[in-house]
Amino acid sequence: VTNVSYNDITGEFIPWLNSKTGNTYRLPTEAEWEYAARAGSNTAYSWGDLIGSNNANCYIECSDSFSSQTAPVGSYSANSYGLFDMHGNVWEWTADIYNSDYIGVPVDGSARSSGSGGTDRVRRGGSFLSNPPNLRSAARVRSTPSLRHYSFGFRLVQDL
Repeated sequence: VTNVSYNDITGEFIPWLNSKTGNTYRLPTEAEWEYAARAGSNTAYSWGDLIGSNNANCYIECSDSFSSQTAPVGSYSANSYGLFDMHGNVWEWTADIYNSDYIGVPVDGSARSSGSGGTDRVRRGGSFLSNPPNLRSAARVRSTPSLRHYSFGFRLVQDL
């Protein structure tokens, strides 16, 4: 799913999905997202410190042929946790309010619910329109929760 806002996901889709399935789904926190993206690594990307070629869908430097759109899930190798497209393809919304630093971040991995970003939310992972530095595991940007773009998407966490 692309071209969705944080408000679309949290205000409409997740409540609908939870009521249809009887399960509890939510957006990942920033901490959960980065943990999943790193997949046990301490490098810029889950596969190492260099973007390399054909590891992710991003702008020009990432593959042998530039793509101006999203790629089907599984077009690139999964990380060591078995997760696809943590780097590139679409920017992914997280549950956190944006803050410019990590001072006062919850130590339990929960989402920040207030901060310097007002109501702005955090997106992670970069997209097919991003340069390699924006695909790093630690890269993050802020966005207005109502903003939609064809390079924005999401992944969900299921609470058990």
